[in-house]
Amino acid sequence: MTEYWQEHSKDASVEEMMLDTSASELTREETPEILSYLPDYRRKTVLELGAGIGRFTAEIAKSAEKVIAVDFMESFLNKNREDNGHLGNIEFVAADVTKLEQPEESLDLIFSNWLLMYLDDDEVQSLFRKQLGWLKPGGYLFLRESCHQQSGDKMRRMNPTQYRDPEKYEAFYSSVTQPCDSDNIYGYDLVVSKSVETYVKLKNNQNQVLWLVQKVKKDKASNQGYKSFQEFLDSKQYSLRSILLYERIFGYTFVSTGGIETTKEFVQMLNLKPGQKVLDVGGGIGGGAIYMSKNFGVKVTSVDLSSNMTQIGRQRAKEAGVTSDQVQFEVADATKREYPDESFDVVYSRDTILHIADKLALFKMFYSFLRPGGKLLISDYCCSPEEHSEQFKAYVKQRGYILLSPEAYGKTLEQAGFVNVRAEDRSKQFADILKTEIAKTESSKEKFIADFDENGYNSIVNGWKEKLGRVEMGDQRWGLFYAEKPCN
Repeated sequence: MTEYWQEHSKDASVEEMMLDTSASELTREETPEILSYLPDYRRKTVLELGAGIGRFTAEIAKSAEKVIAVDFMESFLNKNREDNGHLGNIEFVAADVTKLEQPEESLDLIFSNWLLMYLDDDEVQSLFRKQLGWLKPGGYLFLRESCHQQSGDKMRRMNPTQYRDPEKYEAFYSSVTQPCDSDNIYGYDLVVSKSVETYVKLKNNQNQVLWLVQKVKKDKASNQGYKSFQEFLDSKQYSLRSILLYERIFGYTFVSTGGIETTKEFVQMLNLKPGQKVLDVGGGIGGGAIYMSKNFGVKVTSVDLSSNMTQIGRQRAKEAGVTSDQVQFEVADATKREYPDESFDVVYSRDTILHIADKLALFKMFYSFLRPGGKLLISDYCCSPEEHSEQFKAYVKQRGYILLSPEAYGKTLEQAGFVNVRAEDRSKQFADILKTEIAKTESSKEKFIADFDENGYNSIVNGWKEKLGRVEMGDQRWGLFYAEKPCN
């Protein structure tokens, strides 16, 4: 690796750093984009790994209390020091990151841009483990890597870079834990993962991938034995097979109640205009986002914590001829993903917030994301305000749902500051849709079994009949919620 970078560091230029003849143009576009994904690091301590000639060092140092800029190439570090040393809050460290040590719980943010692809698997795993210790509880780790294949166009005599699948990095960080106390451990939780839009836009390249993860305290017994809630979703409820089964009953591109029909009905309430920006929370496999983008000319950011959902969503958008300029897909935790205030005209969510405990905090976030006069539309699983059956309690616990009655849901939106709140109990419509979906599936049983298998058919039909039973008993409800942010 030293020989490789000695060959590509003779001038300490941005073209050498990025191994791309278009480096100057890419830097202008991607620097503000990359920085936009970082948490607030004002007056914080930041460790920048693989800092190079300082493409990001100076920008981070403008707000951070201290930046520790680390690189193992002296020529790059000297250039960084020459350009940015006058700022006074940067410590320049020449070191191999695999041998680097930092005090425990001393850092608020660790930032690395194109680093892990130059390490082997054991070194990556070891670094993730050490970084977890270096971070303060609640601290963040940001990384960006080239995945699948080479991105830069500069000729290379040799190339020791490892272009891993994104899922491998996710497996690395999600498997790392640290003791905390008798009942808890520290681990990483995903905040957001997505392709770098600059590379999509300028190079039609979706293989530049970024992640922001957070050091959090976790209950050892949480998530039914899975390392994270994301892993629980992707391995169990929203496995690739389960998603395709759901899509078969809901309709192509949809994994929410009523598919295209309820989407058309509910979106009509929003009076969408071309050029508006929509945040689709729990966007699933893209049905709502694709429909809104193609029919109303809006730009949609589709957020889902399930990487399986997002993977299929990108594929469905491509099949529909929808570009990343029209719909951007993010794997992200809606409770942690932050956007600038007043970024969106609409927040839209279908049957997703049932997973989230602190709904008030989430609704306050939505409120801040919306422009004055912005609109919110949510459909969600709810419950009756009365005592529930033991069967329903067991179902909710097994699924990990946190449900409110439609009335309580609406009052929570008002608490968050929304006005013109409409909280509608749509359980009758829900029951009718369930009956239609069951009948449609039963009428195409042979084809369903041929495309999947009998177990898949039985799981869908029996699951829908059980859901219908819960609705008819009155335990399970379905709510539709509309609200607005005041204009001033």
